[in-house]
Amino acid sequence: MKWVTWQNVGVDRMACAWLIKHFIDPEATFIFVPVGEKNIPGDAEPFDIPGAKYSHYRGHCSFHTLLREFQLTDPILHRIARIVDEADTVQEIMLEPSAPGLDLICRGIRLVSQDDIAALEYGFILYQGIYEQLTVESKN
Repeated sequence: MKWVTWQNVGVDRMACAWLIKHFIDPEATFIFVPVGEKNIPGDAEPFDIPGAKYSHYRGHCSFHTLLREFQLTDPILHRIARIVDEADTVQEIMLEPSAPGLDLICRGIRLVSQDDIAALEYGFILYQGIYEQLTVESKN
């Protein structure tokens, strides 16, 4: 399936793409439209675009919405959702000290990447590393 989001991916869109590719749709391909574009290709599922089914809801990031909609219950994914929430949305309470650093790294990845596809490739490595590290920590 094609998935579409806005160009210049950041912390939540990188996380969502990684989640989609690794836990929802292994055959996923990603396309990008300019920020604010209202004409979304009809053969693609939008994510992290305001008003889309898979976007921010109730103060949570799009990654959180995807977990809920696809009923993913892996506690490591829910921990990542909390980190991405704190990195991407305004929170009254911060519980994840890594969240600001994750946002900084994702913004840097975007700056050094040739395009959004390249940024997603780096983002996939980053999020897979976070997933693996949190898995190890959960066993200790």
